[in-house]
Amino acid sequence: MRQYIILFLCTHNSARSVLGEALASTHSSGKFVGYSADSTPGTSVNPFARELAIEMGYDESKLRSKSWDEYGLPDAPKMDFIITVCDNAAGEQCPFWPGKPATAH
Repeated sequence: MRQYIILFLCTHNSARSVLGEALASTHSSGKFVGYSADSTPGTSVNPFARELAIEMGYDESKLRSKSWDEYGLPDAPKMDFIITVCDNAAGEQCPFWPGKPATAH
């Protein structure tokens, strides 16, 4: 079964994008792997987003605010989709994503 890899982008990577990561990764079909990031990550994940992600069954050790630079490295997962979940992230100049993933806002 092919899995689709999705990167969710949102300002500070602390709530909406983290929930996207958790929703995709815990989808019952097993067809999705979610990641999340931003150009200027925050210092922590929003406590409500953390609680919801854990309730969904997402691995708590993966809950952290991340820079999108991590996903531009040679050993990073190759994204199938890049989804911005806030207007600030949608307006930013995104880096080059290897593999030419589809993008949406």
